[in-house]
Amino acid sequence: MPTIKSSAELRNNYNEISTFCHTYTEPVFITKNGKGDLAVMSIEAYEEMTSRFELYGLIKEGLDDIAGGNTRPFSEAMSSIREKRKR
Repeated sequence: MPTIKSSAELRNNYNEISTFCHTYTEPVFITKNGKGDLAVMSIEAYEEMTSRFELYGLIKEGLDDIAGGNTRPFSEAMSSIREKRKR
């Protein structure tokens, strides 16, 4: 279940919310006038999340290459890599 706090709670209990975000790798949702306004998380959780998005993007590129027939045999790819390493 998501953790939801008001903007007043963020202002008055910043240290408590910060500790929660560092203890649990999940965001705290901040409301303003009863409506969702912000999502707050630790820098570590944010970096992990953005790293995952980057990885998902690379996987999608690979799957798109496979679907488009942009592939070559493993032995050919390894030979090309070995040649580049020799230079």
